[in-house]
Amino acid sequence: MQKITLLFLLVFSLTPLLCQDDGHLSFLEPADTFHSTRFWACAGAGAAIYGGASIGLYQAWYKDYDLTGFHTFNDSREWENMDKMGHTFTAYTMSSLSFQGARWTGLNRRKSMWLAAGVGTLLQGTIEMMDGFSEKWGFSWYDIGANTLGVGLFVGQEMAWQEQRFVMKVSNTRPVYPNVFVHPVDGGEPVSVRQRADELYGTSFGETFIKDYNGQTIWLSANLQSFIPGEGPRWLPSWLNLAAGYGANNMFGGFDNQWEGANGESYVLDDGIFPRYRQFYLSLDVDLSRIPTHKRGLRFLLKAMNWIKIPSPTLEVNTLGGVKFRALYW
Repeated sequence: MQKITLLFLLVFSLTPLLCQDDGHLSFLEPADTFHSTRFWACAGAGAAIYGGASIGLYQAWYKDYDLTGFHTFNDSREWENMDKMGHTFTAYTMSSLSFQGARWTGLNRRKSMWLAAGVGTLLQGTIEMMDGFSEKWGFSWYDIGANTLGVGLFVGQEMAWQEQRFVMKVSNTRPVYPNVFVHPVDGGEPVSVRQRADELYGTSFGETFIKDYNGQTIWLSANLQSFIPGEGPRWLPSWLNLAAGYGANNMFGGFDNQWEGANGESYVLDDGIFPRYRQFYLSLDVDLSRIPTHKRGLRFLLKAMNWIKIPSPTLEVNTLGGVKFRALYW
């Protein structure tokens, strides 16, 4: 499901490019006061994107499953909570990008903030409502909580500081899965761990970047200089961040590493060989939106891509008792 929410995210990050301008302002120059042409053009483009993406989402994800009455689903222990981290990240980033778009139209900060919060809530809520009527899934209060946390992180910082000192980011290091075979419990055709991963997460870079929780890390990246009174020491770059990350590994199913094959076979991975575990990271990062530049096009691009964690030296501590230092981790 995160694949679709990230698609929403990518499209909305580029929404201003779909809006028409009247030529009085440079295209990437934010309006000083409310610019009705920009606002309604962006509102129309956003509504069209939202409607089209919602239809595409239904066709791609839900149409092959029966509709049921509205029901809930407890997924609080699924995917070692990586999916919940993804919900928080996506809701935060959608709100942040929507805020930037609203400010581009000349809307004041407070109205832009609430509009952004509404957009983030609406987009994530649409997916939850579709889940609630699908027999395959269900409405998750835990997902709603994670979405609310992401929107709240954006709104809280805007209200407190009128800037985002903490930014949520994502990175993904594609795992190399072993060609170890797993035999069905009651006999039958074996499958490899690599085959299982390909079935779950796909094989292309785009698919694995979005879907493979084993390689994904969600970050909370804090800007150091913004917490120092005044301008801070001259040696400290305004764009330097310190990031805390969360990940998990050896996940080949939502709740556990058991699954059913195409012909009803029962597969179980040995926990001694493939134990599921959580990972906690500490790393340096770059706040792209704070890099000084006079080029409007570059500034727009840096702000739009600020949800991507920059590869940096990283310390990892995991629940297997391991401690690792990586000279460069993404």
